[in-house]
Amino acid sequence: MSDKKDKDLPDPDELQKMLQDMFGKLGGGAVPFPGFTQEQESTDEGTPDEMSADIDTADAIFDFNYKPRDIKAHLDRFVIRQDEAKKALSIAVCDHYNHAKFMRGLEQEHGKIPDGIEYQKQNVIVVGPTGVGKTYLVKHIAELIGVPFVKADATKFSETGYVGGDVDDLVRELVQKADGDVELAEYGIVYIDEIDKLAGSNGNMGRDVSGRGVQTTLLKLMEETEVAAKNPNDMKGQMMAMMDFQNGKDGGKDTINTRHILFIVSGAFSGLEKVIKRRLRSGQIGFGAEVVDPKDSELFSEASTQDYIDFGFEAEFIGRLPVRVVCDKLEAKDFVNIMKNSEGSLLRQYEREFAAYGIQAKFEDSAIEKIAERAETENTGARALMTVCESMLRDFKFELPGTAVSELSIDADLIEKSSEVLAKYRELGQRVDVAKAREEADLYCREFQEKQSITISLTDEAVSLLGKEAAAQGRSVLQICQQRFKDLQFGLKLIQKNTGQGEFELGEEAVEDADKFLSDRVVQSYTDAAEAKQAAQAGAGTNPTPETPEE
Repeated sequence: MSDKKDKDLPDPDELQKMLQDMFGKLGGGAVPFPGFTQEQESTDEGTPDEMSADIDTADAIFDFNYKPRDIKAHLDRFVIRQDEAKKALSIAVCDHYNHAKFMRGLEQEHGKIPDGIEYQKQNVIVVGPTGVGKTYLVKHIAELIGVPFVKADATKFSETGYVGGDVDDLVRELVQKADGDVELAEYGIVYIDEIDKLAGSNGNMGRDVSGRGVQTTLLKLMEETEVAAKNPNDMKGQMMAMMDFQNGKDGGKDTINTRHILFIVSGAFSGLEKVIKRRLRSGQIGFGAEVVDPKDSELFSEASTQDYIDFGFEAEFIGRLPVRVVCDKLEAKDFVNIMKNSEGSLLRQYEREFAAYGIQAKFEDSAIEKIAERAETENTGARALMTVCESMLRDFKFELPGTAVSELSIDADLIEKSSEVLAKYRELGQRVDVAKAREEADLYCREFQEKQSITISLTDEAVSLLGKEAAAQGRSVLQICQQRFKDLQFGLKLIQKNTGQGEFELGEEAVEDADKFLSDRVVQSYTDAAEAKQAAQAGAGTNPTPETPEE
């Protein structure tokens, strides 16, 4: 019985092939397993060409010659205001990558990093209300210096070993952003937003796997540690790595070192101002003490390390974020500046959207100021510009495309008297643009002549009628012609066969009832053809026999 059981089981080679086929269908290709190995030759050293390519790639990574002033000038193109935040970020980034460049040089010269060189990473914490440009700042820095950039929200992570995202995946995602280049990924930027949501509660007696636990897990990443290039919980990835190993392929580095990865975290930190205010007031208690009550917008710049700890962060965690950057709340004048001068201005987006419908939209200064005033009351930063514009222009986007309106002036009246202005544009849209209608009608006639070798033309009265119909239906004259005259070629070819006529003029009657017009003309062509034949036979002295029109 034992022999029969062994006979029914596949041998190791067959089992390996079965598993390879299974994972190949899942998109992973052939997957070998431990125990099912093949003889192979491998060496720890690559070829001289491969080693040279690695060195060239590493040198390209460190082509960093920016000064803080250069980075700030680049950020000024995209982010309005926030000058102090731009300066602090520019300095931190330059110091970080200049040190990385220095360490890389020493490593190439000596084969390893010499002992005794200490450097505290300038990881950054950015504080500021929503919509002030925190993400924009970091994103454009990464684009400028050419390193991979990963952004994630802190709320999606949990401590390793619990349900939720693994913070190590942030580092692995850098490799994906670097197209698999682990060495380039080791100098990327990891940006974590909503970090304030990780602040633990002082009254929390249980284990906090999504707050303090994540802080603890991030500690090692923000300093220096080795992260496995393949997620240990990713079975498919692990099997593909084994496949590369067994086939003698160089799967690249097994780990990712976080020594030179710059970590930038940010959050709105709602409630931190209360902690700061409480501390400042406690220091003012006493007879004769001067009472100072700074504005909430100014309090964040007064934040100390202890304030962040009292807010709910671990001392070790906040200590690994030595660079503190504060972004100011945006005011109406800042929104005006953003719309007028930022390269990523939302106004350009709306102009492109209207242009797609053949409408040239222009934002007047009076409208820009009104939009800015309304955006300030939303308290959501620059994101409020989209909210205000969408609400303001929604009806115009819906009703004007396809009408005769080709220009839209967006001014203060359009914002304050939206219904009245829309009514005027609605009336204007019903008017016939004669020149545009004639242009589309002539286009239809040219296309008809090219396809059917028959020349047609439309009278001015016919074009006017088509223009009115197109405006009423919100369609183009070309579309109306294509639908109205879809059977035109069949009738005209019969007429051409009967009479030899090659040019036709279409008037109002053809537009009003194309089928009747064409039917009448076809019947008339048969009559004309019969009369012409009778006349020809009479002239020849024969007695013609009347013909019956062809079916």
